[in-house]
Amino acid sequence: MTSIHDQAMTYVYQQVLQRLLGFFSRAERTALQLLIQRLTVAAGGMQRIGEFKVLAIQTGSRDSCYTLALLRAAQLTIASRSPVTFKLRVAALHLNGVSPAVLENMHRTHSALFAYDDPRVEVLMVDDRQILPFCHLTPVSDAGRESNRLNLLMIGHRRQWDGPLDLWDFGHLTTGEFYGQVARWRGGVDALIIGEPCAQQKHFIEGLKRGAAKAGIALSNLGITDYTGLFTLLDELGSDCYRWFYDEYGQALWRQTDEFEVCRRTSCIDISDILVSNLEERWPLLTDFLGCHADELDAQLRDSPYVSLTICAHLRGLQANYVERRSYAAGIAEYLQRALVKMRRKRLPERLYEQALAAFANPALLAEQRGRNTAEAQLSLGLTEAQLVCMLFAPFGDNAAGLERFLRQCHPGMLVALPEIHRAMQGEAVAEQIMQWMVDVSGLPVALLGKLYRMGPVPDIAAQAAIATDSNAPPDQGDDAPDAELADEWSVGR
Repeated sequence: MTSIHDQAMTYVYQQVLQRLLGFFSRAERTALQLLIQRLTVAAGGMQRIGEFKVLAIQTGSRDSCYTLALLRAAQLTIASRSPVTFKLRVAALHLNGVSPAVLENMHRTHSALFAYDDPRVEVLMVDDRQILPFCHLTPVSDAGRESNRLNLLMIGHRRQWDGPLDLWDFGHLTTGEFYGQVARWRGGVDALIIGEPCAQQKHFIEGLKRGAAKAGIALSNLGITDYTGLFTLLDELGSDCYRWFYDEYGQALWRQTDEFEVCRRTSCIDISDILVSNLEERWPLLTDFLGCHADELDAQLRDSPYVSLTICAHLRGLQANYVERRSYAAGIAEYLQRALVKMRRKRLPERLYEQALAAFANPALLAEQRGRNTAEAQLSLGLTEAQLVCMLFAPFGDNAAGLERFLRQCHPGMLVALPEIHRAMQGEAVAEQIMQWMVDVSGLPVALLGKLYRMGPVPDIAAQAAIATDSNAPPDQGDDAPDAELADEWSVGR
């Protein structure tokens, strides 16, 4: 019976491969052969390919689904020519901003590729530091939602109120920890597959270093700028990137600790140079075969992979309104202007310009849109508008250096309680009403606000990294340079 079942499944896999290859263009078939060669070399030859295991990160984005399809094609192609093929681990991270539509994209992709039924493929997800079988119907656990919310706030409050609008470094830090742990789980993997272009790699590494600095972790390898040094940074971060925040408060640790390798053996295989970048060539594979239903405008324009385009725009509007003392509409207009510039540089289709204008350029709908954005932030991130505004000001860190400014601009009625707020963060007893106001306006318990209060200013990682790389010639950014410069401009948020 087992033999008959194996034969039947082999036939199914062959059919999947033939259908998959039917959607590949000539360029994609060439990329597939180059990928097979790269994997074979990394494994140490075809005779060792059956012992080789690779890790693919699944985010539900079009790019990650496309990369997974190419990897699956390589796995099945080798299996059709050889008695064995490499093993594949597919892992997704559950964060609060992940929508049901994204989870559906992941599920449809896994199903189309028959990843669930193949013993050579592991399909996993991580929720609240626990590695579980992937299930698109399982929402983020209550404990995971709360942990993600606290991490976002703690990292978000470790910033300069007038500095870059880099509120999502918690995502870089949590994702880095996820990479490091899922690569070591149950025997580990030999290689992490990298499909992101150079500019995107640089953006993630910079965010990872900023997040580490905000979490109180001193890194020695600040000269690393791309994924060639990713695991060197991850080894320094360790398995708990938030340990300085929660050492007395308590957060979930990684479960099944005995199932993690002590010494990581994972390297990175960068395949970004062989991926077909023309979206029109990818589109039939993504939609007709994998069943991806992506919001094109959101995918192209949002600042962060951890939150939606509307929340990114909403934060810019709030920053203009409360921090810069201008109007919410002015912030949205500036966000739209930068979006249009980015679209022109990327030569996106004209229909996306029309969608962007319809979404952000109608003043009559702005109040209604702001209400929807506020509701979305509450639903997906667990944060009220008041808590988002508080995070923009980051008033509690560095001995509450910015607290008076925050109160004057947003809560003038609380200025009289300024000394008591300081005492509360110093661990002294104050009126219950004051402590409750601190919790309501920040979204954080007073114990964690006290932690922020005592941590001092955030080190200037950009300056330290510049010193660390001063002796090296700057890399040639080529075609990635304009997008990288634009990303820097957007992060300033001015």
